[in-house]
Amino acid sequence: MTRSRSGGGIVTYHPKDAPEAGPPPQPDAQAAAVDASIVIRTYNEGKWLGDALKAVAAQNPEPYSYEVVIVDSGSTDDTLKIAEAHGCRITHIKKSEFTFGRSLNMGCEAAIGRFLVFISGHCIPSGERWLHNLVKPLDEGVCAYTYGRQMGKPGITKFSEEQLFRKYFPDCSHIPQDDFFCNNANSAILTSVWKSHPFDETVTGLEDMALAKQLVADGMKIGYVADAPVIHIHEESWSKVKTRYEREAVALQDIMPEVHVGFGDFVRYTLAGIMHDWGEALDQRVFWKEAGNIVMFRFNQYWGSYQGNNNHRKLSQRRKDRYFYPR
Repeated sequence: MTRSRSGGGIVTYHPKDAPEAGPPPQPDAQAAAVDASIVIRTYNEGKWLGDALKAVAAQNPEPYSYEVVIVDSGSTDDTLKIAEAHGCRITHIKKSEFTFGRSLNMGCEAAIGRFLVFISGHCIPSGERWLHNLVKPLDEGVCAYTYGRQMGKPGITKFSEEQLFRKYFPDCSHIPQDDFFCNNANSAILTSVWKSHPFDETVTGLEDMALAKQLVADGMKIGYVADAPVIHIHEESWSKVKTRYEREAVALQDIMPEVHVGFGDFVRYTLAGIMHDWGEALDQRVFWKEAGNIVMFRFNQYWGSYQGNNNHRKLSQRRKDRYFYPR
């Protein structure tokens, strides 16, 4: 999907013409004059991808133009049909070669914009100025890398995860911020910066924070844009919640090796998380509805973090598949 400033000029690349892996053909030179390339990683994202692409199509990003590039890692549902129907350009990565960083690098290589924008296939932009607000600090030279607010979906998002969204993605922007926290579920980076600082293709997660740490060390700035929100939808079993946090804790060993999570930390963090969320649930008058779910989420969150922090970093293929394909 490529849009000019006037909203026309859609370029369509059909997945039936795609090789097993590799970038899609580039649009012609006129169509290539876009500002932002929205790169979306997908794997069986058919349930929410259509809503995400409709929200992208509803943007009023003036004065910025954009395209959409899909990086698919072997979807077997209707993900590719949905992407095709919305005029996205599609590139493929083999499941055996997938890492979070590698798939993003492939999407960036296929992209033509001067800004690279990332959202997950289960993240739905909220508001028609999401794209404009996310890339504006890049265009103004204030930041090299930005990330936007994340919110849950009522009736679907687990109560404790909603508390995490509120903690890490508040309603007040920090442009720029002081640290290197970042999240690629909703983010943007200057293409010129990515070319000199590509994503780490070896980490099991947190490729965003790994890159952000490098950028800050090199004197660049990260910015949090509260008025560029998305609805981030996780529909996970408890075991998959554990796997997600375990995977990220494995990655954190490389990014912040000074961080150690002992068994005592696991117990302390779990109890603190449960007590905090129970208090919030009481205030919202949903305690009896959410009390058990809170215990399960916080236990699996911190048990996964503890195990990941204490696991050997070398992954077997079986464990790698479990980390990267938890569904």
